[in-house]
This record gives sequence, C-alpha cells and structure tokens, in this order.
Amino acid sequence: MIGIVVSGHINFATGVESAVKAIAGEQEQMEFVDFVESMSTDELEQALRAAAKRVDSGEGVLFLTDIPGGSPANRALTILMDTENVELIGGANLPMIANAAFERDDTTVKELVVTLLEIGSSCMQDMRLQLELFMEPEPECEDGL
Repeated sequence: MIGIVVSGHINFATGVESAVKAIAGEQEQMEFVDFVESMSTDELEQALRAAAKRVDSGEGVLFLTDIPGGSPANRALTILMDTENVELIGGANLPMIANAAFERDDTTVKELVVTLLEIGSSCMQDMRLQLELFMEPEPECEDGL
C-alpha cells in the first residue's frame, strides 16, 4: 500500500484528517503533519521525513500539501529530490485526499498521482452554473409532444 503524508499550514493537515476519518475511516500508512507557527522549516522537514519513513512499506510515499510553493510543499520537494519512490502534489483538496485512501492499493505512486489530479480537478465546479443547468427548462418538441 502506498504511504501518504498530508501537510499544510496551521491546522490544514489535522483538519483534513478528521474529515478523511469521517469519510474513509481510520487509515493505516497515512499521516498528517501541520506546519504550525512555532515550527521552523527545518523542524517541518524533519517531521515530514519521519512521517514518510513511518508510512513507507516499500511501495512509495505520496506527499499531499496545501499550497504549491509553500513551506510544506517546498520541504516535501526536498525529500522528493533525495528519496526514491516519492511523489508530491501541491494544492491538494479534500476530494483528492479522501480518494487517496481508496485508490492507493494495486497501483504505483506515479499512477496514483495521475488519478488524484483527475479527481481533484473534476471536483471543482462553478455551483451557480450547475444550479442554472439544473434549473434550465426542458426544450419543447416541435410537434408539441
């Protein structure tokens, strides 16, 4: 099973953790690392490396972080650059993270990245447009039927 480490600013990771548990139940090989104000970026990297080691069963580790280019993503990128079979998605959303729990068996970490990127982008919707499409009247037939 692919190991997953979720990280983000302040309580992003632990907030997502409670939502993932509600949706997918308790998860093995999945850890949540908050980057809180009292941490340095070096401490964050140490916490991310330790979490990655704990969740890695040899099938790879996927980091899911909140903001591309933010400290959690940058420090996970440092780990990606010096560790084999590690991938990173910056800008992860709850549908991606919850689905990671369901989609990580019988796949590779690179295939999981592709799947989660598809899920994440497909879940973003303009809800006003969706409402307008739903409320749009059915077209009438020309013959009145």
